[in-house]
Amino acid sequence: MIRKPIEDDFLRSHIQSLPEDGRDVFLLNDGSIRAVVLQGTGVVNQMRANHDLGILETLVLGHGYLAGGLLASTVKGDDRVQLSIECGGPIKGVYIEAWAIGAVRGYLKEVPIPIEKPLESFDLSPFFGPGFLTVTKLLEGKKSPFTGQVMLQHGSIAKDLAEYFLISEQTPSVVSLSIQFDREGRVVGAGGLFLQNLPGSDDAQLEELEMTCANMPSLGKYLSEGKSGADFVEEVFAASDPRHLEHLPYGFSCPCDRKRFADYLRSLPQDERTAILAEGPFPLELHCFNCGSVYPFGKDELDTLLQ
Repeated sequence: MIRKPIEDDFLRSHIQSLPEDGRDVFLLNDGSIRAVVLQGTGVVNQMRANHDLGILETLVLGHGYLAGGLLASTVKGDDRVQLSIECGGPIKGVYIEAWAIGAVRGYLKEVPIPIEKPLESFDLSPFFGPGFLTVTKLLEGKKSPFTGQVMLQHGSIAKDLAEYFLISEQTPSVVSLSIQFDREGRVVGAGGLFLQNLPGSDDAQLEELEMTCANMPSLGKYLSEGKSGADFVEEVFAASDPRHLEHLPYGFSCPCDRKRFADYLRSLPQDERTAILAEGPFPLELHCFNCGSVYPFGKDELDTLLQ
């Protein structure tokens, strides 16, 4: 993966002043509810730079990256989770892949997202339209992946993901995804919160915490002020006696590299390789959809690879 530079000096300095991106896991209400809070301002900004996104696209895909990081906390070891949205609105779709270790990557199916008039709010439901949200868990040692799917009901990745957990996994959950932009359209804070009932717990406790979430301050704004996700949970859910369990990593990462794309070129049928050598273009640029990396191959290099 090639990390494109974040050109804005103010933004680079701001990101460096914040706590490092990561995930923190808590137990609330005497161990009856599991809470995961994620801080990902750096990840969302690197994602934006790599995919060269505007504000609307950053908001949609940023929510996807944050959701992927939270989903990754539900698996372990070498397990990974795929979050896919197929929809009839202008967004068309979102694809996210996240590993238990906290690595996340993914892309929008439509860039730029077509809009008819300037945004009046950050309500994304008109841009999603009808569609489906699918979660696939690829678990180490299992021959077949576990897949669940729900219809989009809210046009919000957070709310529809909570719907997925309730319907497909029979686990009442609360999901909150938050991205804070400043007046210049920079992402100055980004984070996510995930609350889940543990087996045997009372649904009423989660409903009470859901009301707390409805009235809590913006997580993105809170993180933009230099505080941590762990601080947020300990402050907002102080009455639930939060007990910190562990800190987990979280980062934008993709296993693509130049060698993989070179191997792909070598594997092309002979007629396609001949056409590339004869017609170009030179350099030939191969793009990784998942992370936005671009790998150029010049004519001399292609002669060596494809002959």
